[in-house]
Amino acid sequence: MNAQASQLEAARDHARRGDPVLAEREYLALLQSAPDNVEALNFVAMCALGRGEPGRAIGMLESALRAHPDQPLTLKNLGAAYSEGGRLDEAETALRKSAALAPEQRSVRLQLAQVLERAGRGDEALRVYFEVIVAAQRRGEWTSEATTPKGLLQPVLHAIAYVRERRRAIFMAVIEPLRARYGAEATLRVEQALQIYLGDRPAGYADARQRPKFLYFPGLPAQPYFPREAMPWLSSLEQATPAVRDELRLVLSSAGRDGVEPFLKLPPGANAERYLAGRDAPPAWDAFFFYRHGVRNDANCARCPATAALLESLPVARIRDHAPEICFSILTPGTHILPHHGVTNARIVVHLPLIVPPDCALSVGGEIHAWQEGRCVAFDDTFQHEAWNRSASTRAVLILDAWNPYLSGEECAVISELIVAIGAFNRECGLDADT
Repeated sequence: MNAQASQLEAARDHARRGDPVLAEREYLALLQSAPDNVEALNFVAMCALGRGEPGRAIGMLESALRAHPDQPLTLKNLGAAYSEGGRLDEAETALRKSAALAPEQRSVRLQLAQVLERAGRGDEALRVYFEVIVAAQRRGEWTSEATTPKGLLQPVLHAIAYVRERRRAIFMAVIEPLRARYGAEATLRVEQALQIYLGDRPAGYADARQRPKFLYFPGLPAQPYFPREAMPWLSSLEQATPAVRDELRLVLSSAGRDGVEPFLKLPPGANAERYLAGRDAPPAWDAFFFYRHGVRNDANCARCPATAALLESLPVARIRDHAPEICFSILTPGTHILPHHGVTNARIVVHLPLIVPPDCALSVGGEIHAWQEGRCVAFDDTFQHEAWNRSASTRAVLILDAWNPYLSGEECAVISELIVAIGAFNRECGLDADT
C-alpha cells in the first residue's frame, strides 16, 4: 500500500471511529501530496464549516469541483457552505444542480427549500418542501421519528410544520369569501374536511371500511350503496337506457372501436397486475369517455348525441380539471377489477348497466351487487370495491360522477372551489392533483 492509500485508509478509520480531529489531520496530510482528492477536500471543508469558517470551506469545495465537476456530494456541501456564507443565489444554483444529478438524495431538496426560505421566497420554498415530504413519505420515510434520520429530524419537523401552516393559509383564503357569501354553516363541514386533509384533525371514519385516498367529508351517512329515493333523477337516466345502449353498440361495432381506450392511464413501468386480473386472457378495462377529469370529449359526444344530451340534463359533479368522469366502461370476458378505494366521499359513482351477461357483479364494502340492465346503482367508492366479468362476453355500463346527495348545494360549491385550489397547488409541485 503506497503512502497516499495508507493516509486515506487511516483518515477513513478515524472517521468511522467518530474521531473527526484525527480524521481531518490525516486528510490534510493527504492533501499535501494529492491536492485534488475530492474525498479529503469535502471532509476538511465540512470540518471548517462546522467551526464557522464558511470562506475556507467554500475555497476547498470550489477546488474539489474544479477537479471533478458534476460531483453531487461536492455540490451539496458547496450549497451548504454558500448558504452559511450568505451567498444564497450561489447556494441555490449548487443545490439545484446536485438535486438534478442525484434526485434520490431528498436531503438536498430539503436544503434547497431551506435556502429559498432564507431568501424570502416563501412560495417556492413551500413547493419544494411539500414535494420532498410527499416523495419521502410515499416511501415510508419521514413519517415519524423512527423513520427519519437523526440528523434530519429537526429540518424535517420544520418542513412539515411550514408546509402545514402555509397550505392551510392558501386553502382557507379560498374558503373565507365563500363563508361570507353562503354563511358559516355552509362551510363548517368543508373546513373540517380540510382539517382532516391537512392532518390537523383525525378523520374518525364513520365506517372502518372507508378509506378515501384524497378528501374525507365528515358528517355524511356512511353506506356502501345509496337508496334510490335520495336521487330521484335516476329514473330519467334509466328511461333513456334503450337510446344509450344503441349508441354504445355503434361504438363497439365501429372499425377499430374508434374512441375506445384503456380506462387506466398507467405510468411507464407501472404494474397493471396491481389493478386488474384476467382469467383465460389478458384483462382489459376499456372506456369511451364523454368527460375525463372534467373535460368534455367533444368528438365522442358528437358520436353519441342522445347520450351526450342526457348527460347535460343530469346533476353530475362538476369540478374544473377534476370532475365529472363519465364513460362507457367496458370489461372484457374474464377481467377482474381488483379491490381499491376512491378519492372522496363528497361524490358518488353511478352505474347505468347497459350490457350485462350472467356472472358479472360489483362488490362495495364486501356487499355484492349484481347489475341489472337498465337499473341504476349508486355507491360510495371510498369503500373498498371491485368488479368482475366472469362470463364469456363483454360487459358494459355507463359510469358517471354525481355529488353525494346528502350535501347541500352551497357545500358542493365550496368543495368544488377547494378541490380546484388543492389540485392547482399540487400540480405546481409536480404531483398528482388528488394528492
